[in-house]
Amino acid sequence: MRVNCLHVAIALIALLVRRSVGFSSTTGGDTFRSSYIEISATAANDDRASYIDNDATISEDNPLRVIIAGGGIGSLVVANSLCINPKMSIQVLEKTDQSKRLAGPIQLGSNALAVIQEMDSSIFKNITSSITSIGDKVNGIKSGITDDWYSQFDLASPCGDIPYSGVMERQTLQQIYFDALPRGVVEYGDAVVSYEINSDGYGVRAITESGRIVHGDCLIGADGIWSSIRSTMRDEPVRGEGSGCTYSGYTVFDGELAYDSIDNGEVGYKVYIGPKQYFVACDIGNGKYHWYAFMAKPEGSSIEEDKPNGTSVYLQNIFEGWAHDIKDIIQSTVEKDIGQRDLYDQAPSKKWTDGNVALLGDSVHTMMPSLCQGGCQAIEDAYVLVEELNSVSSRDEIEIKLRTYARRRVVRSAVVQGLSRFASDIIIRGFDTPAKIRKIEDGTIKFENCNYAGVVTKLLQPILPLFFGIQFTFLFSGWRNNSALDLNSALRLLLVGGAILLICSGIGKCQRMLT
Repeated sequence: MRVNCLHVAIALIALLVRRSVGFSSTTGGDTFRSSYIEISATAANDDRASYIDNDATISEDNPLRVIIAGGGIGSLVVANSLCINPKMSIQVLEKTDQSKRLAGPIQLGSNALAVIQEMDSSIFKNITSSITSIGDKVNGIKSGITDDWYSQFDLASPCGDIPYSGVMERQTLQQIYFDALPRGVVEYGDAVVSYEINSDGYGVRAITESGRIVHGDCLIGADGIWSSIRSTMRDEPVRGEGSGCTYSGYTVFDGELAYDSIDNGEVGYKVYIGPKQYFVACDIGNGKYHWYAFMAKPEGSSIEEDKPNGTSVYLQNIFEGWAHDIKDIIQSTVEKDIGQRDLYDQAPSKKWTDGNVALLGDSVHTMMPSLCQGGCQAIEDAYVLVEELNSVSSRDEIEIKLRTYARRRVVRSAVVQGLSRFASDIIIRGFDTPAKIRKIEDGTIKFENCNYAGVVTKLLQPILPLFFGIQFTFLFSGWRNNSALDLNSALRLLLVGGAILLICSGIGKCQRMLT
């Protein structure tokens, strides 16, 4: 088995070096909500003299002008909270049309819900009225072939007194935040493609696709995995070789359907494991399910791989012989509702800021979806960023506050990145159908899947609940991002995760010897 050890090592070691991470900048209701922004129609090539001069002091008459590139969940959380401050002027610039916002469900872990509850109780109340709780249900891993439970994990105990994890429609979540914002704060259809920093005074110029220039005091790049802000900041391509985002080696199919499952209301989500692939089914409420099929494929397989009979038949053939539920779910999903996308991630980086510009969410810590933490980590970013910006009283402080935001977030997000990649690699490349010995009707003993991989997968069974407990305790705690070092979590993750990694690496070596 070839596990991406770089991501694992970064995830485990990062916790131990939290205090030593340093940064440097390359450029040295009834509440009032402000939606003011100054937009200049000047050509994109105008000189630095066109920057708007501002006094250093931030006040209601001279507010901090914050530009946010991208209109995803993280940016909307930031905008909603900063708009409450009368000394803030916020503008969100989103590339897509409002009607084309991302569809599909999003899982909000307990850490994300704790952040939302702390930041805005009315938003939290609206979310809880629309969310389907899964933290109080049975969740875990099943054998894809036998349909037996392999390992269940407890999402409730690690929560303590914070809300249980849940699932809701992404568009519903976005709409809740959008409705809470003053009119005019979010502008659709004109993305930020680059920026320039005023080296002779205060200010950042955000340059949009249409050629407009938006002046602000700071710019937040929340423009997703193919981030133009990151590209400008690091002087690298937006995507492709050299962009920092690489193909993970995995592709995912997904679909949504109304499905009358036998365990509806009792089970939150099930991960079916088997050789070289896995399948996830999640209850998203109102009798609907969302499913994912993960497998190792070459990049671009969604376009290049022939599926003459359609994607549904293609997947039914791939999962032939697996649990009946899987085939039934795929068959019951309308062909046009089945999608496929290649999965990309990036190695953790310390480069989060450039003067008065900072990155947030997928633009800086793209991760595998295995732990459903991508959106959750963006929400944690938002929480810390809002804390830091709300403490700014002078424009002279912006750069240091953004660097403090990055310092508080870089290690924890790196650990989650590593754990997410670790989970994908282990499940697809390490696990197999667990070995099983059973007595059949005529009294004889039958050995099922008693090869090396199957036996080791079976031996790992009692270890996984311990690892899951450590993992979810780490994910659901520390969401305030105040701790300088979590040595206890680091050592436990290192010991248990390291043991699993070594065992699964042994599976790969044995398999190569046999072939």
